[in-house]
Amino acid sequence: MKKRTGLVFFPAFDWSIAPIHPEREERLLYTRDQIFEEGVLDLPEIIEYRPQVATPHEIARAHFCVPGVDDQVLVAHRIAAGAAIRLSDRIMSGEINNGFAIVRPPGHHAMRVVHGNRGFCSINNEAVVVEHLRRTYGIKRIAIVDTDVHHGDGTQDIYYHDPDVLFISFHQDGRTIFPGTGFTDELGGPTAYAATINIPLPPGVTDSSLLYVIDNLVLPILKDFEPEFVINSAGQDNHFTDPLGSMLITAQGYARMTEKLKPDLAVLEGGYAIESALPYVNLAILLALAGRDYSYVTEPGNHPGKIVENSQVTNYVHQVVDQLQQMWDKRKDVTVSQLCGGSKYYQRHKNIFYDTEYFEEKQLEKVRACVSCPGYVLIDSHAAQPKIGRCRVMAISIHNRCCKNCIAEAWEAYYEAKKDYRYSYVYLQDKTDDTFITFRRDDQKEWRTEG
Repeated sequence: MKKRTGLVFFPAFDWSIAPIHPEREERLLYTRDQIFEEGVLDLPEIIEYRPQVATPHEIARAHFCVPGVDDQVLVAHRIAAGAAIRLSDRIMSGEINNGFAIVRPPGHHAMRVVHGNRGFCSINNEAVVVEHLRRTYGIKRIAIVDTDVHHGDGTQDIYYHDPDVLFISFHQDGRTIFPGTGFTDELGGPTAYAATINIPLPPGVTDSSLLYVIDNLVLPILKDFEPEFVINSAGQDNHFTDPLGSMLITAQGYARMTEKLKPDLAVLEGGYAIESALPYVNLAILLALAGRDYSYVTEPGNHPGKIVENSQVTNYVHQVVDQLQQMWDKRKDVTVSQLCGGSKYYQRHKNIFYDTEYFEEKQLEKVRACVSCPGYVLIDSHAAQPKIGRCRVMAISIHNRCCKNCIAEAWEAYYEAKKDYRYSYVYLQDKTDDTFITFRRDDQKEWRTEG
């Protein structure tokens, strides 16, 4: 029997930021109507599944939620992440060939430490799936290709020091749009150099340059990396009618890109042209995943000759592709010691703005620059959350391939942080044995969950 494409649809009726906010349930309801109208669910290649609910432990594999998972994550978020998990399980079992999680809330702006909602995101659906796949099926190499108009800064943050997860994001240049990041020099930490590839594109990019980027940069890099599983963060706000972006991509461009990329799993991210884009783009992507004809899918306003790319935009895109291809080709010439200057730790200070709830987090991130393994990460984070006020936390993450010395050092750092009264909460995420621990200063209590 021919393999099929799985679909999970979750509009999150009971969750919204505000009644007139662009991220609302209507984003998916028009798509649902379009899918029914076209009779897509009657196609033998497509099978619809119900979502499941992600557990707090599945979320804790990817995030440090302050003070805890239940304080930051609503049922709607758990179902959106669970929908992606459900499809990944069906793919791994061989029941379906690929899948499309048409869900909300989105997630690619949610970082490793979560103090609140930012960029409409509280938890990162793709990261939750990555950790599920690695722990449940032992997958070694995973690629995430983010096609949202906004840089996937949350996904980048989570996997910036992970050489086993390739993160590629093409997006509108951060100098012209939120979140103001995602430049070509953001290439990953010392133990994961060039496992992060950012492709900032100027406003006005059309289908032709989009496909040029896919053919001449994204696909060659994926071929070199040889991922066992490819996830598409399928943001659709690059569409020419989207109110939050300034790009000129059509439904046909998205479908052709999907056909070339061949993701195992696509997870809906942004896209806020509720009537003029989302129903058509979602339909085109779904048909492309299923190997069906999508040539008839045309959105309103897409008239022949209307969408034209400026030659300066085209030339700039080619220059960016050439620059990044050279960086990729030379990646093995760069050593851990060169990036760290011989120091034991690589560190950086970060200011993270939570635009939804309007507060700032300050972080000092330190990564053990180990030549034997990807190392462990120490994050000293403090913020004045609206919910709990000001608090400071220490979060420690041990990579699933950490060497014995790094594991011992990370655990020692956890015990030392428990003694430090500056920290209201101390977290340890040990991916080598699937353990997550939370220590609360107020009552000296410790919680542990295990997969």
